Amino acid sequence: MEKLVILTGAGISAESGLKTFRDSDGLWEGYDIEDVATPQAWQRNPALVQEFYNARRKSVLEAKPNAAHYALAQLEEKYDVTIITQNIDDLHERAGSTKVVHLHGIITRSQSSIDSKLTYPIDGWELRMDEVCELGSPLRAHVVWFGEDVPMIETAARICSGADVFMLVGSSLAVYPAAGLINYVKHQVPKYIIDPKIPDIKVNGTIVKIQEKASIGVLALVNELMRG
Repeated sequence: MEKLVILTGAGISAESGLKTFRDSDGLWEGYDIEDVATPQAWQRNPALVQEFYNARRKSVLEAKPNAAHYALAQLEEKYDVTIITQNIDDLHERAGSTKVVHLHGIITRSQSSIDSKLTYPIDGWELRMDEVCELGSPLRAHVVWFGEDVPMIETAARICSGADVFMLVGSSLAVYPAAGLINYVKHQVPKYIIDPKIPDIKVNGTIVKIQEKASIGVLALVNELMRG
């Protein structure tokens, strides 16, 4: 079974109603990223950061997978599929994908604020400031903030280097180190990119560009791959 590796970004979740801070003015749901998505923000005002991610979590739980999520899950009928996502939602899993690597964490889990390896499920959408880990430290959203290491990046690079087919969906390749993952895909491997605004990138080998939103471009490509 061929190994199909799919890297997804905010564009695939946007069609489920989840916004990205890179849409226009650099704000995320009206907040400056420096105030809600950095370790310094947590040190300055942890209650604000917690409130922000509680609201994002509520939005994620209310959102539903869209046609692109379901189409990618369908590929498991024919391929050994691994999805590497930059998104912190769980829409791939809810659509039925079974192997999902979350580069930037997942908002439906919490983590210790002093040891990121200690993670816990969250019951519902609200994480309270009085909830603590086993070390007694307050729990925060299990997401990678700006300025923090991306612990899954080496795993993701290894997965990309073993791909037989590679697909990029809904990403502007603007966030590093995730943007560099495409460079680990071998030269001869077929590569596809689906996005309304395809970034100007240089990659090893050739790349097929499908300039469409995910719900259209993914369905067309999945139909082609399932027939091929």
